[in-house]
Amino acid sequence: MASLSPSPLLSKTTISFSSSVSTSLPWKSFPSFSAYKPQSSRRRIYTVHSKIREIFMPALSSTMTEGKIVSWIKSEGDVLSKGESVVVVESDKADMDVETFYDGILAAIVVPEGESAPVGAPIGILAETEDEIAEAKAKAASNGATSSPQAVAPSPPPATSTPAPAPAVSQPEPKEPAETVASGPKKIVATPFAKKLAKQHKVDINSVVGTGPFGRITPEDVEKAAGIEPSKNVAPPTVAAPAAATPPKSTAAAPPPLPGSSVVPFTTMQSAVSKNMIQSLSVPTFRVGYPITTDALDALYEKVKPKGVTMTALLAKAAAMALVQHPVVNATCKDGKSFTYNSNINIAVAVAINGGLITPVLQDADKLDLYLLSQKWKELVDKARAKQLQPHEYNSGTFTLSNLGMFGVDRFDAILPPGQGAIMAVGASKPTVVADKDGFFSVKSKMLVNVTADHRIIYGADLAAFLQTFSKIVANPDSLTL
Repeated sequence: MASLSPSPLLSKTTISFSSSVSTSLPWKSFPSFSAYKPQSSRRRIYTVHSKIREIFMPALSSTMTEGKIVSWIKSEGDVLSKGESVVVVESDKADMDVETFYDGILAAIVVPEGESAPVGAPIGILAETEDEIAEAKAKAASNGATSSPQAVAPSPPPATSTPAPAPAVSQPEPKEPAETVASGPKKIVATPFAKKLAKQHKVDINSVVGTGPFGRITPEDVEKAAGIEPSKNVAPPTVAAPAAATPPKSTAAAPPPLPGSSVVPFTTMQSAVSKNMIQSLSVPTFRVGYPITTDALDALYEKVKPKGVTMTALLAKAAAMALVQHPVVNATCKDGKSFTYNSNINIAVAVAINGGLITPVLQDADKLDLYLLSQKWKELVDKARAKQLQPHEYNSGTFTLSNLGMFGVDRFDAILPPGQGAIMAVGASKPTVVADKDGFFSVKSKMLVNVTADHRIIYGADLAAFLQTFSKIVANPDSLTL
């Protein structure tokens, strides 16, 4: 039977164990059991000290490798409750509150505001009681001390460059083993060309002392034994050695910054964008452009604009309805061996914010009506600019829309985001002179749409068919309001 009794100060917990043996039990006569009967007392007391826990840098997204401390909501010495927000962390896409999973006291802050730490690194120390605060501060100091030796560690390598004579002394050593191996007549090791030269110059290969690795006989050894000067073919290897030294020159040939220029490090978001763009280069893509008449869409926009509907919402809705008919354009290929037909149509829309770019996601855009979609889009944009998006609100897109038409850009190409099959780049709608089948000229509003797609799963015919469907929906947009 066991009983657990916490002390009033919670600084330790007493666990009592007691056991008794009845003489009436069938197994009472076993002598081996009575031998272990305690002589003084059958109660043992164990003391479990309170815990000191570390607050770790969380992984707030699948692509996050490090986080930056924006601000500490709590200060050292504050009492924390489970589920209470402690610190605001800037991930690669948004600023998020980090909660504590335990009750306790914030004893020490390891990573101060404005500094970064890798995912999983301790950023704070949590103590259960006031008695452990001193110990927790010492632990925080030790964490800081362990990081300083790592910074000092790179200094020894330059010092090791001074004993350069050591390799020079070790060079003669291979010659001794070489002679030892050559002295043993049991087995002769020679290169094929050396054997050919020995036969050509009538040199006994067994009498040649090899100077190659592990006593191997080289062509130079045979020529030396035959009294012939080493052939000039040996010269190219000596030329190749300086050639091998040329690559470091190319790496060291980075141009210095121009006078008066300044180097600005990437923000966390810019680092994430850079990483994603480099990752996109590994995907084989192609682009298809398509001109679309927008007179009817412009007229509809003027009607619904007073109700809070944006052009972006109209285009996202039209794209979602076209994807319903062409699911392969909404598919995803991640491993290069298979692809997935996504069950949801989630339209990610590129939004420029201060210091970077983010793509809030309109989830199930094909199932939402135009007005609800517009309301949802406004909420996402507000959260994006306040850096308050949750991970599922920016990393669940299956198709991306990028619109620069509001800036007057007539056409541009977009880079395919990792993990998606296609991205649509929308230019501005401009009056264009067109001719009908009878040869009559008229002026109509047209916009150019370019789609970049993953050629592993989407082909030219697939993309052309999708753009035709998208063009028909835009030309007759009544279905967008249904």
